[in-house]
Amino acid sequence: MNNDPTTKENLGKLIDMIKDIKVAMLTTMDEDNCLRSRPMRAMEVKPDGDIWFFTGYHSGKSHEIEHDAHVNLSYSDPDNENYVSISGKAQVLRDQQKINELWNPAMKTWFPNGKEDPNVGLIKVTIDKAEYWDAPNSVMVHLYGMVKAALTGERPNAGDNKKINL
Repeated sequence: MNNDPTTKENLGKLIDMIKDIKVAMLTTMDEDNCLRSRPMRAMEVKPDGDIWFFTGYHSGKSHEIEHDAHVNLSYSDPDNENYVSISGKAQVLRDQQKINELWNPAMKTWFPNGKEDPNVGLIKVTIDKAEYWDAPNSVMVHLYGMVKAALTGERPNAGDNKKINL
């Protein structure tokens, strides 16, 4: 990971932005080189940028990750005008200790045989690069920016947009 203080600060903000978003879209590359996205619920977002998901160990997405580990995670929080795109590398793991750590009763919906089921797997995404957009979410801030832009000819402040390279 890049140890630059600005990078660490931006990574901290990015993690803050995604930690409460319940679902991310995980995009993988299939064997025909077509992009495939599906909703995934993150079980843990680590301060160092590792993100953990449950998956079927023998699922299509697991095979796609084995074929090409490059993935994208997209997060959207329109209520707060926060958007995040993460590029990284994924691993499909069968780590019983980590499964036990992350398991919660709701997972029985997907894995009715419980956490000991041999098809319970994990996807660990390690962030390589990310970009986020954090727009002002107040209606008054938007209106002020639009009026100011109309009067001065300057573009309104759309909020923070940062690129992070780890």
